[in-house]
Amino acid sequence: MLKIGLFGTGHLGKFHLNNWKEIPGIEITGFFDPNDETAEVITATYGIKRFTEQDALIDACDAIDVVTPTQFHYYICEKAIKKGKHVFVEKPMAHTMEEARTLVALAAESKVKFQVGHVERFNPAFLAAKDLELNPMFIEVHRLAQFNPRGTEVSVILDLMIHDIDVILSLVKSEVKSISANGVAVMTDTPDIANVRIEFNNGCVANLTSSRISMKKMRKIRLFQKDAYIGIDFLEKKTEVIKLKQESDKNVFSFDIETPKGTKTIAIANPTVPEVNAIKMELQEFVAAIQNNTQPIVNEIDGFRAMEVAHQILYKINYNLTAS
Repeated sequence: MLKIGLFGTGHLGKFHLNNWKEIPGIEITGFFDPNDETAEVITATYGIKRFTEQDALIDACDAIDVVTPTQFHYYICEKAIKKGKHVFVEKPMAHTMEEARTLVALAAESKVKFQVGHVERFNPAFLAAKDLELNPMFIEVHRLAQFNPRGTEVSVILDLMIHDIDVILSLVKSEVKSISANGVAVMTDTPDIANVRIEFNNGCVANLTSSRISMKKMRKIRLFQKDAYIGIDFLEKKTEVIKLKQESDKNVFSFDIETPKGTKTIAIANPTVPEVNAIKMELQEFVAAIQNNTQPIVNEIDGFRAMEVAHQILYKINYNLTAS
């Protein structure tokens, strides 16, 4: 049995806890949460032991799951890695870039498995597009959420947009060339809405808009590439492909259009979206990486790269605000 210790049993922590209980071969050794009221509820509801010392919980486990506010990520992860324990930590992996660099170095030295909770990589709609030949040259992203005080200890960039930054970096096999960004703090002391343009060395351009003060929710990414458009709706769990029809395309809706270069056949397809629980799947993949001694799908390098771009965006926004 793989012994898991959970740090943080708030809103998201409870989701993790419920999913851990459904994964075979797992023993939830205990949890750490400084909030007495929350801890009492967890103990009464789940019958899981509460640890009041972080080190004691880490010592009792094979791996830990960190679902605390971001400012506590580094201290817990550092303790665990130095004790040779595997780590799953929610995004962003750390509060500062210096902390993130240190965690990457520590993970490399200790050879523990380190996974960052970029859950959209396991979203059914994104998984439906994984078998497609993706080589986007233009990307349009909208991630809009209604205001919720939870998570506002960080900017909308590190709270929401970082999900899409990670997805884009996983799709575009090229280094970032330049970033331009604007953002406004409306309800909090950090940007609550932001618009960003990322240019890559291969010519790909990504436009991202994130807001946590919207009237409605939206989580969509649109990919444009040669001969194809792919739309992924993370919220509604839908994927759509519009492309020039190939001989291999069977059982798809198609129609002809006239172009200056002759008649072309357009195919519209909706790839099968798997019925998966994204949180459960990411935790299962973490367990599989430990058991099979393989790299997690979203490892510490991926988490670091997403953080690095996010902090470059924050720098650009702060520079623009200072300059104005």
